[in-house]
Amino acid sequence: MTPTIRPARRTEMDLLLDWAAAEGWNPGLQDAGAFFTADPEGFLLAEVAGEPVGCISAVRQGGGHGFIGFYIVRPEWRGKGVGIALWRAGMARLAGRVAGLDGVVAQQANYARSGFVLAWRNVRFAAVAPVPVAGGEAEVVPADTVPFAAIAALDASASPADREVFLRAWMAAPGHRPLAVKGEGGLRGFGVARPCREGTKLGPLTATDPAAARALFNALVAGMPGPVFLDLPESNPAAVALAREAGMAPAFETARMYAGPSPALRQERIFGVASFELG
Repeated sequence: MTPTIRPARRTEMDLLLDWAAAEGWNPGLQDAGAFFTADPEGFLLAEVAGEPVGCISAVRQGGGHGFIGFYIVRPEWRGKGVGIALWRAGMARLAGRVAGLDGVVAQQANYARSGFVLAWRNVRFAAVAPVPVAGGEAEVVPADTVPFAAIAALDASASPADREVFLRAWMAAPGHRPLAVKGEGGLRGFGVARPCREGTKLGPLTATDPAAARALFNALVAGMPGPVFLDLPESNPAAVALAREAGMAPAFETARMYAGPSPALRQERIFGVASFELG
């Protein structure tokens, strides 16, 4: 059986988020709008006789990168060719680009057979009620009090491509808490806390130094509902130390993999990934 695959409409994004919730991915309450803004044609929906049966995201980033995520086939349609059709459509949309993804353990061998190579491990840390961490003596301010250009530039140092449109939507989404730390030499860090179907996720959490990251972490979690989740690259030991000192424990892991040259990201600045769906 050959499904019809087309870009999902904005009105269909909530359905995709419901599927993600059913898979245990705990999406944010406002993810649909921000995700769609990142690439309005980047979320592909598979249909059979008009019935939605699966999806994948193939979001283009800048001129030469892209990210695969949101790869879901409804349980009753698995093993019927829907998944491979979605995969081929997603990869075709990113043809000629370096493609990244965050692969769950069970699928990493399959992604490797498609040309994806491990770059680093991401680990989700979680705690019902994180404790404040020491060493975060820095002034935290609302992110809208600093020039957006400075936030975009700091984000670009830890991302493979410009994503200003997504950042604006992410920071402005209802219920999201965007904060920043300024310094004499410029912006030292910024981060966003967002309410999810269960608790709160932090990300991105990007900082030039651990002290700024720690100050942001304390301010982001204050008063937000638990449990709190922080997805971070294991390759940044300062980020791992922050999470552990906050009383958080590993709950899940993915492999950041790339088909094509792995981008040169400032991993030491990544204290929290925005989303496993978009990188």
